[in-house]
Amino acid sequence: MAALEEEFTLSVGALGAGPNRVLGVEPSDKTDQFLVTDSSRTVILYKVSDQKPLGSWSVKQGQVITCPAVCNFQTGEYIVVHDNKVLRIWNNEDVNLDKVFKATHGSYFAYVQMFNSRNLSKYTLLLGPEEKCITLNFTAYVDRKFISLMSISSDGCIYESLIPIYPSDTEKNQRVVKSQLLKAVVSDNSRSGIALTVLDRDHIAVLGPLMPASKDCLSIWNIKFQTLQTSKELPQGTSGQLWYYGENLFMLHGKVLTVIPYKCEVSSLAGALGKLKHSQDAGTHTIPHFVNWETSQGYGLGSQNSEQSRRILRRKKLEVSLQPEVPVSEQLLSTIKKDSEKHIEVELRKFLAAKWTPDFHTQIGDIVTGLLGRCKAEPSFYPRNCLIQLIQTHTLSYSLCSGLMEIALEKTDVQMLQLCLHQFPDIPESVTCACLKIFLSIGDDSLQEININMESVFDYSDTKQDEKMEEQPEILQNGFSPENGNCGNFNQKVNEKPQNAAEETTSCPVTPKRAALLNAILHSAYSEVFLLPHLKDIPAQHITLFLQYLYFLYLKCSENATMTLPGIHPPTLSQIMDWICLLLDANFTVVVMIPEAKRLLINLYKFVKSQISVYSELNKIEVSFRELQKLNQEKNNRGLYSIEVLELF
Repeated sequence: MAALEEEFTLSVGALGAGPNRVLGVEPSDKTDQFLVTDSSRTVILYKVSDQKPLGSWSVKQGQVITCPAVCNFQTGEYIVVHDNKVLRIWNNEDVNLDKVFKATHGSYFAYVQMFNSRNLSKYTLLLGPEEKCITLNFTAYVDRKFISLMSISSDGCIYESLIPIYPSDTEKNQRVVKSQLLKAVVSDNSRSGIALTVLDRDHIAVLGPLMPASKDCLSIWNIKFQTLQTSKELPQGTSGQLWYYGENLFMLHGKVLTVIPYKCEVSSLAGALGKLKHSQDAGTHTIPHFVNWETSQGYGLGSQNSEQSRRILRRKKLEVSLQPEVPVSEQLLSTIKKDSEKHIEVELRKFLAAKWTPDFHTQIGDIVTGLLGRCKAEPSFYPRNCLIQLIQTHTLSYSLCSGLMEIALEKTDVQMLQLCLHQFPDIPESVTCACLKIFLSIGDDSLQEININMESVFDYSDTKQDEKMEEQPEILQNGFSPENGNCGNFNQKVNEKPQNAAEETTSCPVTPKRAALLNAILHSAYSEVFLLPHLKDIPAQHITLFLQYLYFLYLKCSENATMTLPGIHPPTLSQIMDWICLLLDANFTVVVMIPEAKRLLINLYKFVKSQISVYSELNKIEVSFRELQKLNQEKNNRGLYSIEVLELF
């Protein structure tokens, strides 16, 4: 799902004249700060959270800024070009742009890295049924080895074209095909005020009217499920300019620059199957697409060096044209039955590079089924590279290839299992527990040689293996202490030294790679009813180790409120608490008999009690605010003025 939050105005005054009153919005070297360049003479540095400018610089009367100002993230300096030929570089301490560093046209490559001009590539865009339509706006982003070019046309539809970053033949004029991505996104009568930008792999933002008679709107669409997620009407109109940085959308609404914060969640079927999966990507982790540039470029130049080679080429073309065409998927299935793993991998790469057809999901399922069938018939045959490539197409699920994880469990392929846990939303709870058993039992020596995705793991500088957890004093969670509760003699068994959770020190009970595997379990979808019986089959010492790791994650959550860093997506506090409760519900009578688990259980007891105290106080505050809201409503209805004193504690 996606949501647009309350908008606020960033520019309090009128901007430059003309339809595009803002040349651009670019990020600064500091978080939450942006450079806004208007279409006349001024560059303004804003801090979005404070909704106010931090600095403003203007060129002289008669000069015009001709490109958006940008920031050099290494030096913190700002750069702008005016009158198409003069470059200015300055910093926050400078006041007058006329006195800062200046360079005229002809002396720029001193400051800008020059790319190899011989890598120029030309492409012809092949139009389909939309050839009579006009392209109103476009955007582009890099997705692995391709540049994805999205355009919105006058028919109200969004189209996508894929361009390779490293073309195989830069001398030829190559062809690019447009494919329809979304239909009827904006009114087909619109010709102005249209813009779009990519938010993440599943969502795009579109500026323009949804219906012929409606006003301009900002809408967020889900590419994956072809649905409108949310929209916001802009009654004062827009200029057809849309920028996106972080979780903020910037646009001109009327005569002012407006900021609309937004939130997007990763689309998943897990919500209908049990616990919703944790989002794996904060940044742009896009769906991979492939284009077969080899087949679109014809034959190489070497085959045309002689008349004889041209005759042979024409004869081969004639022979091919007389034979019925065999689908590429069927050719690959035939290759899977008899050829080597290396040859299959090469042919699979060619298949994935071809244009995706409407039955691509079915073809991928058939290919996986063929590979798994040969794996069962030939125990020595295990094309893991091919299977990993197929999983990374984001088209598979457990129900489509249930034998895949079964073979990975037999081979103890933890890398494959981790990838499946990240990609499949419908894994049965029995398989999830089977993965958990392997992740807890596999040796550290074996893990050292395996390539594990570490995006969910912090850099624990004090990580040690086979070390018992240190004694933990009582935890004060969010300022509330459970010491006032009636715990009997149970709490007296621990040396209580009141201090914040951030002051507690403990080492991670598992290695980073094992932590990454366990985090994949915590992120997976499940249903408690079906998961609990399988948790009882896990050995007690492994349950204790898992509980120690969960408690360690809880302490990390106490130290860091959000536990989020760029590129790192650890488990949430809710996921940690849910799994602690599940493990204790399923194995408490066994774990309580283990001497090594005694200290851990005491700490977990106090941890749960502190959480109860926190939620209890939060409920009291919630009730108080509801009463305050009622009083405000009654005051508005009576039209009277009164002062109310409300005691929260």
